Parts: sequence; C-alpha cells; structure tokens
Amino acid sequence: MMANSGFLEPPLPPQFFPDLTAEEEEDLPATEKDLAEDAPWKKIQQNTFTRWCNEHLKVVNKRMVDLQKDLTDGLKLIGLLEVLSQKKMYRKYHLRPNFRQMKLENVSVALEFLEREHIRLVSIGESLLIPLRESF
Repeated sequence: MMANSGFLEPPLPPQFFPDLTAEEEEDLPATEKDLAEDAPWKKIQQNTFTRWCNEHLKVVNKRMVDLQKDLTDGLKLIGLLEVLSQKKMYRKYHLRPNFRQMKLENVSVALEFLEREHIRLVSIGESLLIPLRESF
C-alpha cells in the first residue's frame, strides 16, 4: 500500500486481526488467537518489559508508559542503552526531536551504538521503531 507520505507500508501479516469482536475472535483457531494483537500473553510481556525498562531508566530520570510511542523518538532507547552499557553514545543526537527525520537520526545513533558494541539485531531498523504516520 502507498501512504500519503510516499513511503510504502508493509502489508499486514495474515495473523493480524486489528478489530475483531469477541465472537469473531472465539471462532479463530487457537494459534491465531495467540497471535492476535491483544493476546493476554502479549500484554503481560509488554507490561513486564515496560517495568524492566523503567527500573533502569530511573537512573536518568526517564519513564516509559507506552512502548510503541515511547521508543519512537529514540531518546528513551538512547537513555536505556547508556544506562545498561554505562557508556555514552558515540555520536551526538537530537535532544528535542520534533521532526520524523530527527527521530530517525536518534534511533540510528542508538542502533549504530549497538553495532559498535558488537550487539547484533536481526530485522530491526529505524523504520520499524518509528511509524510512517505519527499520531502523537
């Protein structure tokens, strides 16, 4: 699909069911229910990871509420990486990223830091952390 921004949006995977009613969800096979966006285990994992992040982010006076929104500007990701590694970023980054490009650059700085620290990520890049259309 083509978004208004001119970027291609990846198609939704077949197991993604954004707006199912409870009745429709009951009709899904068990594996598809488990993969649904609001599967209980996903919420538990998300809450657990958010609490873990917040425990470490206390050191730099930052806090996460919503992982999907809070990681998009790169600042909390950078803060978390600096706390966990006890090192500073190798490059400067935007302290007030108002534009999508600035947010992309911040996330890029964080990913470059991971690369320099020999931490390999598979299938994760700036564009996966920053939505094409920002609603915040």
